[in-house]
Amino acid sequence: MKATTIDEVIENLEQIIQQAIKEESTLGYFAALYQNVTINIKEKLGTNYFDDDKRMEELDVIFANRYLAAYSEYKEKKKVTKSWDIAFKSSTNNMLIVLQHLLLGMNAHINLDLGIAASEITNDKTIKSLESDFNKINELLSTLVDEVQKDLSEIWPTFLKILKYLKKVDDFLINFSMKLARDKAWEFANRLVKEDEENKEQLIELKDLEVSKLSEKIVNPGILVKILFIIIRIGERGKPSDKIKKLEKLIENKRF
Repeated sequence: MKATTIDEVIENLEQIIQQAIKEESTLGYFAALYQNVTINIKEKLGTNYFDDDKRMEELDVIFANRYLAAYSEYKEKKKVTKSWDIAFKSSTNNMLIVLQHLLLGMNAHINLDLGIAASEITNDKTIKSLESDFNKINELLSTLVDEVQKDLSEIWPTFLKILKYLKKVDDFLINFSMKLARDKAWEFANRLVKEDEENKEQLIELKDLEVSKLSEKIVNPGILVKILFIIIRIGERGKPSDKIKKLEKLIENKRF
């Protein structure tokens, strides 16, 4: 599974979504979110939103291909990065809430993959020119994620009650904020472009280990938060296919 254009990215993500619906797999949650972010990016091309449309599409495709490759390799039982391995294997954990599944995908893809993708289309002399568009691609994602987080509470009211009355959960979500992920990804990209190929591989392995530790915290956030998430999980009624369809509808309505 590999894309060469942004349209092919969207088509491949649709295949993952439909497969997840058929298999009743939570892997469709992140794919649904990601597809709509990609559609957002496509719709912004040619509108003077990005500084360089051609480069942005190239970044989008290289970035997406890291997820598409990881998904395919996982399905074929091949080795994937530690951070993606945790995200994919957690798809069989029935006690995780929808937001945890989304955070696992975003953690692996943004904190690890985005920096790598940015470093592959630039070098230490040109990377600065990418910063504005790099931030914009993250703005599209973070705005959508914030809206989805709010709207999840409309679908599953228990989610709203806990977020409203228990600040501990809010602290947990702040720890995985999109701004923090973006800043770390940009810092990582700037480190990678200054290294030779051998050192790059070592840096990527170390970064993957760091990101995977965050993934483990998302899965096991501590006793109190875990109990609260179990309560939310009880309120999340329906099969994974139902939730994927609800997410798709929510996200589509929030596109801008």
